Amino acid sequence: MTDITDAYFSNLIGRLEELKQVLAEPMAQAAAVILDAAHGDKRVYVFGTGHSHMLAEEVHYRAGGLAFTVPVLVGSAMLHEGAVISSVYERTQGLVRPMLERYGMQPGDVIIIASNSGVNAAPIEAADYAREIGAKVIAITSIAYSSAIANGRRRLADVADVVLDNGLPPGDAVVDLEGTGLRVGPVSTAVGVTVINAIFAEVASELSKSGDAPIYLSANMPGAAEINQKLVKKYRPRNPHL
Repeated sequence: MTDITDAYFSNLIGRLEELKQVLAEPMAQAAAVILDAAHGDKRVYVFGTGHSHMLAEEVHYRAGGLAFTVPVLVGSAMLHEGAVISSVYERTQGLVRPMLERYGMQPGDVIIIASNSGVNAAPIEAADYAREIGAKVIAITSIAYSSAIANGRRRLADVADVVLDNGLPPGDAVVDLEGTGLRVGPVSTAVGVTVINAIFAEVASELSKSGDAPIYLSANMPGAAEINQKLVKKYRPRNPHL
């Protein structure tokens, strides 16, 4: 293992170990909010622009994942239809509402919004929209990053019901390249995926105590086809991506 590889692994592992303690209470709060929604047969939406959208894909139709999750996936807010224009999109006011209206979010639902910088228009408008209709908002964001660049602007952390501070530095990358002034090794995706999977695992554990945990199986596991088919039939009406 090279020094750079070791530095990246060590940094990421250290951050996850720290967040396991620092985020214990807010993760418990997030799990309680999601559990309450699950008991009411509500849905948990996951939204992010740019690379943050990968958290939405992570929970969608996922082996070991919960079936009541709904990813908010719009090409123009992601990367594959044009990375440069997606950066413009996430900073443009007024584009998120019609996008979210497609999903039929309801009072009592939950939306998890991932935004490392925490100041762009799209995630903040998503939070505003959700709260207007009576949905709960859970934010995964960097307080240090958003505080450094807000310059008087609203931050995602200011409008969320539960804030999960990923503790990452402004700019995301964590490994210095000596003599260049540059950094490599972004960690927001790895941290975000770990946090969100940990929360859903906790929710699934609680639901399983009453035998009511709608968990997908890997397609290659025995009995998966039948179990997954039943879950898709139940949850497809409110998930356009199933």
